[in-house]
Amino acid sequence: MVADSLLPFYLTGPQTCSYLPENQSYSLFLDPEHSLNPTLYSRLSQQGFRRSGNLVYRPHCRPCQACIPTRVLVDRFKANRSQRRNWKTNANLEVKSINSDFHEEHFALYSRYLNARHAEGEMAHSTPEDYRSFLLSNWSTTKILEVREKGALLAGIVSDYLDDGLSAVYTYYEPTALNKGLGKFAVLLQIQHTQKLGLPHLYLGYWIKQCKKMAYKVEYGPVEYFDGQTWGPSLPNSR
Repeated sequence: MVADSLLPFYLTGPQTCSYLPENQSYSLFLDPEHSLNPTLYSRLSQQGFRRSGNLVYRPHCRPCQACIPTRVLVDRFKANRSQRRNWKTNANLEVKSINSDFHEEHFALYSRYLNARHAEGEMAHSTPEDYRSFLLSNWSTTKILEVREKGALLAGIVSDYLDDGLSAVYTYYEPTALNKGLGKFAVLLQIQHTQKLGLPHLYLGYWIKQCKKMAYKVEYGPVEYFDGQTWGPSLPNSR
């Protein structure tokens, strides 16, 4: 359990799991009324928690333990052939860090991305308030890396700044530019940005073996996994 054991946590009721629909999911979340700041969030991130809007949560499904927190050791990261090719392909793109305010241009791209990639999901047809309540926060240090080509916005990469690195919150990109591999490029950019900050970790969220769309998280090695107590190089069920 969390080292900050005196913090007020709550457990949600059962919901259909977004990743394994045959399962029921539960989340442990910090009381929304409790004061939060980047330092406390950093400690919670080190123990497997994530942010969604102003809420900080962690899966708490028993007996299922499929969601495994992952983080990249950026100083030891070695790009594979596919990643090096992606970096070269996108070398001409313009990258700039901006504040995580609401930007109409970004919301328009976010909407196009969701409607193209997740048309049947609950996030499709999101409103500006949905965007704010999912990606933005009034207590975190959050930035957006925007990627442009000849002035046109291609991607928004939302990251939280932690004491020991970055936490990848969400990436949305131009759905007609699939040949650029912008999802992969987003992770590479965040690794590079974490390295420039002189910090050791990029938190990628939860790896789920049975979920193909989460498989990419282990492709940016070396990766560490959290077993509920400690981080290590091997999967919890193999320790």
